[in-house]
Amino acid sequence: MLNTGVEFSEVEVTYGSHRVLKGVSIDIAPGSWHGILGPNGAGKSSLLKTMIGAVPYRGSVHVGGASVETFSRRERAKIVAYVPQRPIYPQGMAVFDYVLLGRTPYLGTLGAETESDLALCWTALADLDMTDFAERDISTLSGGETQRLSLARVLAQQADIVVLDEATASLDVAAQHQVMELIDTLRTARGMTVVAAIHDLTAAAQFCDRVSLLDSGTVVGSGPPGEVLTEELLGDVFEQSIRVIDVDGSTVIVSLRSQEVSK
Repeated sequence: MLNTGVEFSEVEVTYGSHRVLKGVSIDIAPGSWHGILGPNGAGKSSLLKTMIGAVPYRGSVHVGGASVETFSRRERAKIVAYVPQRPIYPQGMAVFDYVLLGRTPYLGTLGAETESDLALCWTALADLDMTDFAERDISTLSGGETQRLSLARVLAQQADIVVLDEATASLDVAAQHQVMELIDTLRTARGMTVVAAIHDLTAAAQFCDRVSLLDSGTVVGSGPPGEVLTEELLGDVFEQSIRVIDVDGSTVIVSLRSQEVSK
């Protein structure tokens, strides 16, 4: 597994007449966890999708020093693994078969998996403590289990970069924390670069090495969480009264209810 960084330079995305991203430039260090933050509509998902060729854009996106536009779909899938907020799971598919989809970029002309492909899938399931789920229908899994399944597919894909588009947004607090811890453990063990749109500011502060804060398609702050996630900047971007609190060495970020709300 190679440590592979990402560079966005003056990236613009337009849907019709609406400019979603307006000259976004961000450098993401190899092997780091970089959080993409901002309100709904800030352009987080659109930025991530430029990495996988899912949206047209102007500017440049480089992965490992090479433009993503120079890669074929197969080559790109070997480098970048993408997990959407709400993955679509094929009806009636077993857990193991879904993980095996991660090996698709490596299959030969006839599309037949090898013993090595199967072994990598079993290893991915074992890493996520899901071996006993292999024959289960995906529809029987809980929300936390399906997110672990998505991560198992990512591990089987053996991509250098994992792109997560608010992948924990639908989970309860306990499941979200478990998945975030798991991602961080896997990142450290495998040298992966993680680029994640995150809605939970506290989680971003506690897990990310660096963050970039977007507002209306522009970068308003980028750097270590402690420098970017300030009460003043977050208050301006989210139009809320924000408090950044230290609890036993961990950062907690909360929004305060307006004092003018009628009781």
